[in-house]
Amino acid sequence: MSDRSFGLVITAMVTPFDKNGQVNYAVAEELANYLVENGSDGLVICGTTGESPTLSWSEEYKLFQVVKKAVGNRGKVIAGTGSNSTREGVEATEKASKLGLDGSLQVVPYYNKPPQEGLYQHFKEIAQKSPDLPIMLYNVPGRTGQNLLPETVAKLAEIENIVAIKEATGNLEQACQIRRLTPDSFAIYAGDDFMTLPLLTVGGIGVVSVASHLVGQQIQEMVKAFGTGKATVARDINLKLFPLFKALFCTTNPIPIKAALNLKGWKVGGLRPPLIELSPNLKQELESVLQHLSLV
Repeated sequence: MSDRSFGLVITAMVTPFDKNGQVNYAVAEELANYLVENGSDGLVICGTTGESPTLSWSEEYKLFQVVKKAVGNRGKVIAGTGSNSTREGVEATEKASKLGLDGSLQVVPYYNKPPQEGLYQHFKEIAQKSPDLPIMLYNVPGRTGQNLLPETVAKLAEIENIVAIKEATGNLEQACQIRRLTPDSFAIYAGDDFMTLPLLTVGGIGVVSVASHLVGQQIQEMVKAFGTGKATVARDINLKLFPLFKALFCTTNPIPIKAALNLKGWKVGGLRPPLIELSPNLKQELESVLQHLSLV
């Protein structure tokens, strides 16, 4: 692995659909280009925000290729190839590894709730079968039903190509424990926009962001300000953007961010069932926040 770094601000990119509900690869290419030119150091493709549960593997592999071709070396492309089946996770990650991508996001297995040793063996096997691909773990117990504990993260961090974690527990104590137990080279990313600045204070490096679709430059500025000792500047940016962070999670992600992008003129389309469109009341509240920040 020549480069283990994913950068400071990574956008968990939405998957655009056309009016027939098919993946709109042209808009995906356009959006990826825009994001890497506007504050994103990297992109997660086919993560939760990208509606991975309702994408086919063939759609995902095509998205990986389209986005990587569009972005080139201007940003990292991280493939969401996690699964609650170890065999499937191994196969998907091996296939993605051959596409010349920059990394893989590996979510904690969902629904089947493996114990900690099962989680360790799951991620270890996936990593060792694709040793040249840097891997970011993804801990989001609110969606998976299982928490990847700091002690397990520390064991996994000893594996050469497991280089980072997207920590979406919302628990600063857990993030602090991970930082204590892992080497400085192991990167901890906030998995929620509102947790970015708090996580930086306990040793985080940046964020896997949803709001960066809209305010990537400002989030990049906030992270860099904190890193250069300008804590007051970082605090002020965080407070300014906080209403947006809250509005984008007024209901299940990615429903609000797709509504916001459509309001801004991006033709990202609707959502695949069982996700539904944003309600009129919530859409009005979201639009008010966007207007206040001069985003529409």
